[in-house]
Amino acid sequence: MLAKLAAQALTEHPPVNARFEGETIVQSAAVNIGIAVDTERGLLVPVVRDVQAKSLRQVAEAAARLIEQARSGHVSPDDLRGGTFTITNLGMYEIDAFSPIIKPAGMRGAGVGRIVAKQVVVDPEAERVCHPADDVPEPDVRPPTGDGAPAARFLQRSNCTWSNPICG
Repeated sequence: MLAKLAAQALTEHPPVNARFEGETIVQSAAVNIGIAVDTERGLLVPVVRDVQAKSLRQVAEAAARLIEQARSGHVSPDDLRGGTFTITNLGMYEIDAFSPIIKPAGMRGAGVGRIVAKQVVVDPEAERVCHPADDVPEPDVRPPTGDGAPAARFLQRSNCTWSNPICG
């Protein structure tokens, strides 16, 4: 689901949807999301291509297939190239928040930590509490071009969509 939400924000902010090719920054029309996978050979980042054009089910199926291929050692070199954004998850290691490490050629990414249920008092007199969904990914969008404004607009949009997927 995060890949699909990231694709929505990246489509709305094209300058952020880019990758390195040698020394050149290449903006991409296609949103290609890398999924960081811990394998016996180290970190691999297979890429789900054209996420913006796929349904949530198609993205989930493609990601599951690529993750299995990476873990079993059968991922192709082409499946490890061309990502414009990477999602990495350390929640299973009880990590709440972190700054993701972006592999060479990748420019941007989001680190997903553990989601922990928290109660927040909304109305002390009525003893009402809520469970906010404030555990959202921490995108790393350091602007390689020195212009942080497009990255800031992307962060604003991605924070909105990741906190509330029906955000307008």
